[in-house]
Amino acid sequence: MRRAALLTGLIVLLIVWGGPLPALAAQSFAAHMTMHMAVVAFAAPLIAVGVVETRLDPSRRLPWLFAPLLAAMLEFAIVWGWHMPALHGAARAGGPQFVAEQASFLLVGLLLWISCLGRASAGTMAGALVGTMGLLLTSMHMTLLGALLAFAGRPLYVENGVPICGADPATAVADQQLGGVIMLLAGGLVYLAGGLGLMARVVADPPPAREPAS
Repeated sequence: MRRAALLTGLIVLLIVWGGPLPALAAQSFAAHMTMHMAVVAFAAPLIAVGVVETRLDPSRRLPWLFAPLLAAMLEFAIVWGWHMPALHGAARAGGPQFVAEQASFLLVGLLLWISCLGRASAGTMAGALVGTMGLLLTSMHMTLLGALLAFAGRPLYVENGVPICGADPATAVADQQLGGVIMLLAGGLVYLAGGLGLMARVVADPPPAREPAS
């Protein structure tokens, strides 16, 4: 199962980065958001499932780095930072900025999912709780950003007075709102499901109680 998850995650990345989405993303905010969600909410958790508790698991060697709450804060900074108009416009132009954006999405997504799954795999209630908190906090800020985009009544990404998603403001707003819905459905729900799944696993199979010291 782990090998299949890892392979599937890598295939998702190949399709996302090697298919038509990068070209579409230059003109469509919804396509750009589809790439983002495919990387952080599908490829990253699949790869994390494939490496956690194996010899490839980096959280065993660097536990101080793979801390769920730290990872959640870093993901918040990366996701919201790249969706600020200036940075988003730079990434849409392609080149090194686009590569940096996509690489940072993948790295921070892997950091978060490996951190949360790794802590939960330790089999302790504390580990499951902190892993759950990391995923639920991410679900909350993804939902908030998705809602802001989905309910915005004007283009938020404008260059020289013209919406970067097209000259027609109505078309740009519709494209932007679709991108927000994609983030709401993929980002909010996948991270929520992941957090609840971690807690449910420990509740259903609690760690054995320690025997009293003699």
